[in-house]
Amino acid sequence: MHHSRREFLRASALVALAPAIPGFLGQFARAAVPDRDGRVLVVIQLSGGNDGINTVVPYGDEGYPRLRQKLRLPTAEIKKVNDRVGLHPELGDFAKLIEDGRLAIVQGVGYPNPNRSHFKSMAYWHTARLDSKDDNPNGDQFAPELVRDPGWLGRALEQAPVPSDRTPASVSVGLRPQPAALRSPRTVSAALARIDDLALAGDANPVAAFPKAASGDDVRAFVQRSLLDAYATADRLRDVAHAKDSGARYPATGLAGDLRLVARLLKAGFGTRVYYVEHDGYDTHATQLVTHERLLGELGGAVRAFLDDLKGAGLAERVVVLCFSEFGRRAAENGSFGTDHGTAGPVFLAGGRVKAGLVGMTPSLTDLDGGDLKMSIDFRRVYATLLDEWLGVPAKIVLGSDYERLPLFRA
Repeated sequence: MHHSRREFLRASALVALAPAIPGFLGQFARAAVPDRDGRVLVVIQLSGGNDGINTVVPYGDEGYPRLRQKLRLPTAEIKKVNDRVGLHPELGDFAKLIEDGRLAIVQGVGYPNPNRSHFKSMAYWHTARLDSKDDNPNGDQFAPELVRDPGWLGRALEQAPVPSDRTPASVSVGLRPQPAALRSPRTVSAALARIDDLALAGDANPVAAFPKAASGDDVRAFVQRSLLDAYATADRLRDVAHAKDSGARYPATGLAGDLRLVARLLKAGFGTRVYYVEHDGYDTHATQLVTHERLLGELGGAVRAFLDDLKGAGLAERVVVLCFSEFGRRAAENGSFGTDHGTAGPVFLAGGRVKAGLVGMTPSLTDLDGGDLKMSIDFRRVYATLLDEWLGVPAKIVLGSDYERLPLFRA
């Protein structure tokens, strides 16, 4: 749901008429207590299928120059991580984050029996269910509103305490419609494109105009509580909209602007646990070199600026950034100076508490599965580690099974 402030207030009232009322009442009946350590997850969705091979480059693999004759990156320009693997030349900011101990690269991430449809694969990542239901089985354009299952983060937030300031449990920035990963019938989530999306001119208080709940009228009391919370949250957002950035420097890109907005909300003390943004354009079937170079430069610059901003504000230890894409690309380049839909790819985690460096084995370019990289790490292992060790939510309840944890965080 995308909300202006007035729409936000209206939705808060109308939700009382929805079938999910018992779930909402159940959530708001829980005590609003501070998070156990205020930890926050920021998700960056790299939409389109990022070419992991030219992102985390296996320059020491003899298969690389053979499979990437036109798209091969010059060895001298690659940002070396070790004597066989490096980062794209435009990811100098990521290389710096590794040096600073703030970036982990999980290699060979995917899922069994991979699907090359953008829609199906993204639905799997959003729900963490490989049997995820949808209403668009033949389409390839991802449409979150057509995914019927609740999202993995939505399910996770059902297990977490309500934010102590009753701000939304999750906020998506710049996405319409709301990401399916955040969907839940029992948690409150907001979507906004700009910091003033929830700012409403005038001082009228809709709560005052709403008839007072009679004793025992739980539904009306819930609606009043929702209106009051929404009004208070919107007022805080208005204050944030006019706050200064305290010298923070961000590149002039869309992704950097979205992360700057997230940083302003964090610095304002919002209790939201999960923020979600998108970086689109990774479906590089043709003329990949120029497009991919621009995208990765934007990604690296935005993430580093965001983390540096949080570090300067004393928030570095509270936030982890997760960057994922729905699938990687084929190992071999195509005839259009690009790459086609593949399978496994890298996942990035960044923040002050991550265990920096490479995690897992680098996929081999000489031992392929029908021309695709072999998956070595199920993405649900990444999720399980984030749930158990970062968000403090039981991963088995959210994911439905046990998954081996990964060494992603420092003790």
